[in-house]
Amino acid sequence: MKPVFMLLFAYLLGSVPTGFLLGYFSGVDVRQAGSGNVGASNVARVVGKRQGLITLVADVAKGFIPVIGSLELSLGPVITSLVALAAFLGHLFPIFLRFRGGKGVATSLGVFLALAPLGAGVLILIFCLVARLGRIVSLASLTTAALAPVVLWLFSYPAYVVGLSLFLALGIIFRHWENIQRLISGVEPRLNF
Repeated sequence: MKPVFMLLFAYLLGSVPTGFLLGYFSGVDVRQAGSGNVGASNVARVVGKRQGLITLVADVAKGFIPVIGSLELSLGPVITSLVALAAFLGHLFPIFLRFRGGKGVATSLGVFLALAPLGAGVLILIFCLVARLGRIVSLASLTTAALAPVVLWLFSYPAYVVGLSLFLALGIIFRHWENIQRLISGVEPRLNF
């Protein structure tokens, strides 16, 4: 019964549309503004930096909390991986927003902060470096997602963690398909700092 509860909890927590709600209470439908994404970057852009930061923390927590719960309950690597995937899929396809959610980058970070904290720290550094040099958030997200399985493998994390990172990376790349097209065309928005 615990595994079923944790899977349901993870999906429903992942489905909580923090960015959408913060936009809604600020009078902005983030799905209709900026990039149309409900994630932290777009919320920061169209609602405000404070709301963007809150969205980031909440989206990370959506991945972290259920995975830590699964580890604390000693549910094992298979169930823990499924719990992580449930939280990730809840964020990508939230029941509360008719299955149109975010891109999963922050939620994936939460998963790896729980399962592979040192690896997650390295991935954060990679993201920050690429974002600083390229000034394109989607490029930093895609680069970090693509390198996640390699980084986690190099740090000798268990095979299930590396395998999970591959699935999450594929999901992130899938959700960034429009960004990839804009990157190829040279029209992807850049950060202004």
